[in-house]
Amino acid sequence: MLKSNKKHRIVVAVGGSSGSLYAKVLFDRLLELRDQWEHVGVVMSDNGKYNWELELGNQDYLNYPFQFYGKQDFMAPFASGSARYNLMIVCPCSMGLLARMAQGLSTDLVTRAADVVLKERRRLILVPRETPYNLIHLRNMTALTEAGAIICPATPSFYSKPDTFEALALTVVDRVLDLGGLDLDTFRWG
Repeated sequence: MLKSNKKHRIVVAVGGSSGSLYAKVLFDRLLELRDQWEHVGVVMSDNGKYNWELELGNQDYLNYPFQFYGKQDFMAPFASGSARYNLMIVCPCSMGLLARMAQGLSTDLVTRAADVVLKERRRLILVPRETPYNLIHLRNMTALTEAGAIICPATPSFYSKPDTFEALALTVVDRVLDLGGLDLDTFRWG
C-alpha cells in the first residue's frame, strides 16, 4: 500500500467480456479522482474495443487522457516491477483472460502486468463479468486469490437505489476503487 503522501500508479486492463459500461464508469470515476493518481496506463484487448463500440455505440475510450498501450507493448513501464505500479484493475475481465493470468501465461501486456503485480505483492483486482461460473472458472479464481489477487465480480448493489445503468455500474466501480485504496465519497452501509 502506498504511503498517504504518494499518488497511485494504476494499470487498467479492459478485457473482452461484455460489460463495457463498467470500464467507461471506471474511466470517468478515475478522472474525478485525478488528485489521487500519478499515472493511469490502459491496455484494451481487441474484443474490449469491439464490445465498447458494440455496447456503448462509440469509440469514446479514445478521448480519455490516460496513456494507452498496445497489447504487445512489453516496453510499457508496468511490464516491470521496477516501475512500481501499485494497483492493477482488470475491468471487465473475461474468463479466458482470467485463465491465462491464473496459469501465469505472460503472452501479452495484460498478462505480463498481472504477473508483475502479483510477484511484487501489489494489488490486482479482477472484475469478472460472467454468469454462471463453471468449476474451471472457480478454480482459476481460487488460484488467483491464493496468489494475492482480489476477485470482485461485476455484481451491482441496490442499497443506494441507483436510477440509471451508470449509477448501477458505479456501485461496482466504487467497490473496486475502495479495494484499490483510493479515497472516495460513495454510498456506505449504515
